[in-house]
Amino acid sequence: MPMDLATYSIPASAALSALQRNRVDHIVTVPDWVQLSLHERLQRGVQGIRLVNCSNENQTVTVAAGLTIGGKRPLLMMQNQGLYNCLNTLRAVCLDAHIPMVFMVGQFGREFANLGRPATQSRRTMVRIMEPLLQSIDVPFHRLDREADLPLMDLAFEQAETQRTAVVLLVGAPMAWH
Repeated sequence: MPMDLATYSIPASAALSALQRNRVDHIVTVPDWVQLSLHERLQRGVQGIRLVNCSNENQTVTVAAGLTIGGKRPLLMMQNQGLYNCLNTLRAVCLDAHIPMVFMVGQFGREFANLGRPATQSRRTMVRIMEPLLQSIDVPFHRLDREADLPLMDLAFEQAETQRTAVVLLVGAPMAWH
């Protein structure tokens, strides 16, 4: 039986600490509802992290690629529908050109009743097919289902750099406002 939402809600402050620990200097984003509290915190300004809002998810990938080539350390933030939108750009930039990138992707549409269960059992297609899709294109992913999962961000950056590819962090529930 799934637990209450608070069990699965990562505080924005904890996510921000993980970003800082990983020396992220740019957030390149098309804002999403699942990570809204973190977006709001970043919009207020965080020393050392620049927020770059983009028109669409394809643009986030190309802007982040330029930042990476220029020696910066960006993280891309979007929702699952946006990741589907930019798959070809992700393929070209990360898989073919081997530019390492870490994505935080909100699982928009995930039912509260699905928390604590595999996302592949969701009734919503956009949630249910995300992990199998990433597996099929050989993009590593990790689930950020609760605050205790945030050290996976460290692993994601290590994997992206070592394997010279994209790594996706799937944020399973709306982030908390603290």
